[in-house]
Amino acid sequence: MAQQVDTVRERILAEATRLFGSHGYAGTSIQAIADAAGITKPTLVYHFGSKDGLRRAVIDAVMDHWRNQVPKLMVAASAGGPRLDALLAAFFDFFRQDPDRARLLLREVLDRPQEFTDRLRHGLQPLTGLLTHAIVVGQQQGLLQPNVDPEAFTVLVISAALGIVAVGQHTGALVSPEPDVAAQQAELIRLARTALLMPSPSPSPGPSSPPPPPMPEEP
Repeated sequence: MAQQVDTVRERILAEATRLFGSHGYAGTSIQAIADAAGITKPTLVYHFGSKDGLRRAVIDAVMDHWRNQVPKLMVAASAGGPRLDALLAAFFDFFRQDPDRARLLLREVLDRPQEFTDRLRHGLQPLTGLLTHAIVVGQQQGLLQPNVDPEAFTVLVISAALGIVAVGQHTGALVSPEPDVAAQQAELIRLARTALLMPSPSPSPGPSSPPPPPMPEEP
């Protein structure tokens, strides 16, 4: 029975994420979510209490993923470039599986800026602090660029990644030929690595060869 309840809740959360992300909170009714999940409206209310309770649960589900995922990545990945690649790859994979997650977060930023700011500050700031601390350590070890601002770098990269997933398929129309989302993601990772990592040292030149002996003069 518990497994069945979990399945129903997950189905409701998935459809609410899709509809809230596509149409916004105000443009989505509880009945529309219930219909999409294949349940009755009373069943939805039973699980989440209200439309706002469902909205909060949807946001919590996204936040919980990162609360669980980021520490694992930080432990598993090595310092420097591989750690950055692992974090960005996991970020992209999660939101690429369901771009409405990214759209939902952007809508929350615009519709409820103070509430969303508080959620980030109390829910995710301790985790992103792991990344900024890793950058500081890498700078102290001479592995990362010393002029990089760890906090600003982290915010810019995450914001850019979120924007690419949410609207990259549309903003690619700014240029021709139009880059797809995968190309934009790859370019962001390249830019982030270039900005963060110290350049590889140039190979030191070998010992210079002695000048050739003078040609003998002709008699």
